[in-house]
Formats: sequence, structure tokens, C-alpha cells
Amino acid sequence: QVQLVESGGGLVQPGGSLRLSCATSTSISSILAIGWYRQAPRKQRELVAVISSDGTTNLADSVKGRFTISRDNAKNTMYLQMNSLKPEDTAVYSCHAVQGGYAYWGQGIQVTVSS
Repeated sequence: QVQLVESGGGLVQPGGSLRLSCATSTSISSILAIGWYRQAPRKQRELVAVISSDGTTNLADSVKGRFTISRDNAKNTMYLQMNSLKPEDTAVYSCHAVQGGYAYWGQGIQVTVSS
């Protein structure tokens, strides 16, 4: 079983930056893929970014050029650096991991972009 603990959300003005962290209870290098989903009110959940065990990354078109996903194996933590934030980035962001054929979710963290 993998536990995921998210941190770093909050309120930020448009154009600002936030960094989300997702700490794992197991060696992150053993996780097949780990990333972030988000869900805004009255919208479907969408994949934001994912990083695979081989370091391959994939980002949603809506965040390319603004968000970066990375992983620190020594700290067993994955990061989402979010720059040039827009009001439409407002959502609950959830960490998601796949290991051993199972999917795991964090508790979710609120990101609000507003002036």
C-alpha cells in the first residue's frame, strides 16, 4: 500500500506561482507513474501532469509551458511547480500513483487563483 501526502496548495493571485508536493510512503523510484489530477467545481477530473519511473513526463496542453513536474528520489517526493497561474487553474489537486497494478490517491489539496 502506498500513502500519498500532499502539501503546498493555497490562494495565489493570477500570474503567481505555487509548488505542490506529494510525499510517498514507499520508495518513489519503485512507483510506475505518479502525477496530479485536478477537479474544478462542476467539471470533470482531468490529468494535469505525470512522471514515469523512467523520468518521462507528460503534461496537459492547458498547462504546458507553465507547469513542471519533477521527482526527488532521495526524498521520495514528487513536485508540481506551477507558474503563471490563471483563475481557470483553480481546482482541487490530487496526487495519484500507480504501483503493482494498484492506483492510489492523496486526500486532495485546494488551489485557488484569484485577485
